[in-house]
Amino acid sequence: MPERRRIRSLPDRLSTLRTPANPGFWRSPVRGARFTAVLGVVLLAGLTLLFVTGLLSYAAYNPDLNRVNDKTPDKGLLGFYLFSWPTGPHWLYRLTQGLHVTVGIVLVPVLLAKLWSVIPRLFALPPARSVGHALERISLVLLIGGALFQFLTGLLNIQLDYLFPGSFYPLHFYGAWVFLAGFVTHTALKAPQAIRVLRHGVPRGEADTHAAPDPLPATLSRRGALAMVGAGSLLLLITSAGRSFDGPLRRIALLTPRGGTDPGPGPNAFQVNKTAAAVRITPADTGENWRLTVRGPAGEFRFSRAELLAMEQHTAALPIACVEGWSTSDQQWRGVRLAHLAALAGFADRPPGVFVESLQRSGSFRKAALRDNQVRDGRSLLALEVNGAPLSADHGYPARIIVPAAPGVLNTKWVETLTFGEL
Repeated sequence: MPERRRIRSLPDRLSTLRTPANPGFWRSPVRGARFTAVLGVVLLAGLTLLFVTGLLSYAAYNPDLNRVNDKTPDKGLLGFYLFSWPTGPHWLYRLTQGLHVTVGIVLVPVLLAKLWSVIPRLFALPPARSVGHALERISLVLLIGGALFQFLTGLLNIQLDYLFPGSFYPLHFYGAWVFLAGFVTHTALKAPQAIRVLRHGVPRGEADTHAAPDPLPATLSRRGALAMVGAGSLLLLITSAGRSFDGPLRRIALLTPRGGTDPGPGPNAFQVNKTAAAVRITPADTGENWRLTVRGPAGEFRFSRAELLAMEQHTAALPIACVEGWSTSDQQWRGVRLAHLAALAGFADRPPGVFVESLQRSGSFRKAALRDNQVRDGRSLLALEVNGAPLSADHGYPARIIVPAAPGVLNTKWVETLTFGEL
């Protein structure tokens, strides 16, 4: 009786082929459970910090205050945590956003190494062996897709390369929540195993499912590979973090905008994002005919720059800190307090928020709203001078807003109108 031919399943047939689904396809001796666990713990701490500082950055824009500040109007329950952004300490946004961007850059080698360490498992067959395994695979799709999307859009935004479709703000915001879903699920499923491996190693008698079954001869130890990842992160730290500092550190921040040399000498020689020429602000717009319009219950008033300079002047030492992660040291700003202008508009007792409009006719945040606590802070100014000299055109001449702890885009330049009242 002829022997019956055995019908092999698709996973069985694929396991004998040199495809990514075959464990023998992956032969690096560096992969292993402990190597992956070390990278996972670093990412657990780093990505948690990224998510928290990202939410703080979103809150700093005061998106629930006015629709012009809100770039994610359909956020719904995702805006549950929003609160009134404080004005102190005055370096708060400089710290939180500097950490957000710097940690994100530094984690790039760690993220890539982590993905490399687990890539064989992404091709493992069958796709789901159990409900728990199916949840793990789904969380991986959200985690890896979300992480790559967030890092890619974030890095492009830092470099001011807006190559992605749509606005950065909603893309990055909603992408963060998709990433978080995968991150929390995957952490809950895998963290106990990672901690156990770090403490005790792979249990005796169990196979290291992350290691290659038929590894090539080792040319680099796992410790050496981790050291290379750490060296890559350190190099990125050295060549990017200085964009948040003046002096030698900024000069070696060669991988980020606002790094390298300072933009020339003089009291106005500190970084800007948008120049007057870039937004088509001309001398005719800011010349003798320019007037600041102030509106409120007391009526509408128009002031020339000379009239503003004749008012009581105040000085505040405040930095400029932008969403791209770069910032300046404290600059000495001088001008009229926003609270004083609110009093002229009819709010002498308790100044409310203010709606600010710029001469800039296009682009994001040419209009912005500030909260009442920001208007009341004595350091919040309609600045006319900086570091003992009139504002330059690129720094917002003839007048700009400067508010402690606010993102740079809310420190509106080339101010044309201030409307005090209910926002």
